[in-house]
Amino acid sequence: METRYTVSLKKTEEGFAVWVPGLPGCWSQGASEEAALDNIRDAIADYLAVARELAGEAEAREVVLSLG
Repeated sequence: METRYTVSLKKTEEGFAVWVPGLPGCWSQGASEEAALDNIRDAIADYLAVARELAGEAEAREVVLSLG
């Protein structure tokens, strides 16, 4: 199954910054656009691996919250 993520790419003085708006804190960079995109692929994989690990350790319970 292929999962797609939208990435944002910005040219900087050092090269390119890239981040995934749908995965807060998931960002990377590279000297070229191609390098930045390769690096963000690795960052996404690492991000998802940690998220799965943390989810496995989390205690799940249903809570009803009242706002206001």
